[in-house]
Amino acid sequence: MQDNDDTTVKTSNTSCVWAVAESKAGTLTQCLGVGKQFHREPVVKLISRTRGLRKLFEPRLFRKKEQRPELVVSCGFRAEPAVLDIKAAYGGKPVTVHLQRPRIEGYDLVFVSRHDWVDELNRRPNYHSMVGVPHQITWARLAPLRDAARRRLSPDGRPIVAVFVGGSNGAYVYDDRTHQNIKGAIEQLEKEGWRIVVSVSRRSEDHTQQALSTLNSESIAVWDRRSENPYLDYMAAADAFVIAKDSITMPCEALATGKPVFTLELTHVAGPRLDKFERYHRDLHETLQLTRPFEGKIEPYSYEPLDETRRIASVIRSKLDLQ
Repeated sequence: MQDNDDTTVKTSNTSCVWAVAESKAGTLTQCLGVGKQFHREPVVKLISRTRGLRKLFEPRLFRKKEQRPELVVSCGFRAEPAVLDIKAAYGGKPVTVHLQRPRIEGYDLVFVSRHDWVDELNRRPNYHSMVGVPHQITWARLAPLRDAARRRLSPDGRPIVAVFVGGSNGAYVYDDRTHQNIKGAIEQLEKEGWRIVVSVSRRSEDHTQQALSTLNSESIAVWDRRSENPYLDYMAAADAFVIAKDSITMPCEALATGKPVFTLELTHVAGPRLDKFERYHRDLHETLQLTRPFEGKIEPYSYEPLDETRRIASVIRSKLDLQ
């Protein structure tokens, strides 16, 4: 992790920023990560997934009497029609940014993950590629937590590895084979002298939680999902990461720390979704040389910490300056 003042988030004085997404943590955190580069508290506009008559009784997403946003950041296909309605309602003045390849054209700027990029997008000047996805993890956010988290999680000063796992997602499945692979990796790390902190995600199934909970020991702490989520403390304290391959976001967050990031193999489910995830991991490992596959041991290596959120913000800032 780099102790460098240049990584501190410096928000702009943009008067009003809206984050528009459906109520999924993965899409909203992308919008907030970018939006907070411009305003400390973006206005959150959540897209309802309600249908039929019940939708008629829900409050409107926005009203024209609200302060006009200068910037609207969105993610997810359900947000697209709403964002274009917002742009039209305010005379086309808000700069609109989408963090995914949209199904509807009309955005001022679009950022598409490299593993989703296709050649035809090279001809669209308002389209830009990005590594993985943006998020809200920064050194400025983790640094104040690090010392206290390390004292609590490793009172004897041993190095800490954070193991992050998710859930079946159509590309990978958390079956018995996967559980044994994860447990074997953790047990190997324990033999190597590491303190291991393990966190499941919102997508993790109960059987994954139960399988990992059997590992709790003096050197292994598995979050029980009943106490407060220790994810930020785990990230701040970690000297290395081992992350299951079913997540796009978690490797990107870990790569913001400058610490070694290893990916953990899972049982494959053949199909286009698996192809997409494997493209992503090949890009991180083979092309960008940011991650390593976990093969039983953690070896130190160095790389420039990944800060796509700030880089995306710099492109948006240039657009705002032209308005």
